Amino acid sequence: MLVKDFTYHLPEELIARYPAAQRDASRLMLLDRNSEVTAEDRFSNIDRYLKQGDLLVMNDTRVIPARLYGWKPTGGKVEIFLLRRLQEESEQWECMLRSSKKFSSGQSITLESGMSATVLSRGNSENWVVEFNGEECFESWLEREGHIPLPPYLQRDDCPDDRERYQTVIASESGAVAAPTAGLHFTHELLQRLNLKGVGTSFITLHTGLGTFQPLRVVHVEEHVIHTERFSVSPDTAEAVSRTKAAGGRVIAVGTTTARTLEYSAQKTGYVSAGSGEADIFIYPGYRFKVVDALITNFHLPESTLLMLVSALAGRERVLEAYKDAVSGGFRFYSYGDAMFIH
Repeated sequence: MLVKDFTYHLPEELIARYPAAQRDASRLMLLDRNSEVTAEDRFSNIDRYLKQGDLLVMNDTRVIPARLYGWKPTGGKVEIFLLRRLQEESEQWECMLRSSKKFSSGQSITLESGMSATVLSRGNSENWVVEFNGEECFESWLEREGHIPLPPYLQRDDCPDDRERYQTVIASESGAVAAPTAGLHFTHELLQRLNLKGVGTSFITLHTGLGTFQPLRVVHVEEHVIHTERFSVSPDTAEAVSRTKAAGGRVIAVGTTTARTLEYSAQKTGYVSAGSGEADIFIYPGYRFKVVDALITNFHLPESTLLMLVSALAGRERVLEAYKDAVSGGFRFYSYGDAMFIH
């Protein structure tokens, strides 16, 4: 299977660089898995297409303000991108570092408001292990001084509104460096309306990493080695999924991160199991879904693993035709863009 088979043309003006005025005001494309029929609505009307006994599973990860700026002793500017905390009892993080000149072990970096950092050693690949030191608790400092790590394709710096709008309303478990964007469309009021209709809601945690934006540098899809991301599935969620399946309801994954987590946890038995670890499942056409019956998702980058997962659920040709319709219809694409419901 060729990577280039998952490409499509997207005019740059259709990339949503800012969110819609209201979360649930985005447009919604409806794609029937069993036909080539698509329809259009507003996301605020998603409850029309869900029914009593369905279960929404959402990712409750919270994006950390992972982009930091500082200076070397020489005055040279430094950009630090936090990837993951290495030890709970210390402030050592695996980071990406960017500057006009190379870094070396032992190098110090000055940050805003009394915080400093020391480059300790090489981490994985091109990354570095960095330790942060200051009189203030690093997490408190980070919440105030860190910048929201917007995806590179937005081609802009973060602004104050991004601190709220690049988080879902149910975000609670800190650790992601990218938002589970399908969840950005939901409001508390919409979730309450679904609850009154008898639609259940459960949560998983998958801390989305930079790997979600990693391009495939291979010719054939099967040659790609997928990134890993930390996940957790609670006993309550595992039980809710099993109960829904047994009663004939649909398990509806909100976002590709949720779909990956559910399918990874069901790899061995076919049933969702409670637990945590590192998910490394790569879902592309030919994969047979064990858990997910329907998917709420955004419109994804060409030749991306996310587009491949969506194609595995609904069929490559059908998905690309729907994307073509979305382009001609002026839908907004990517993280702050419009949504699709594959049912």
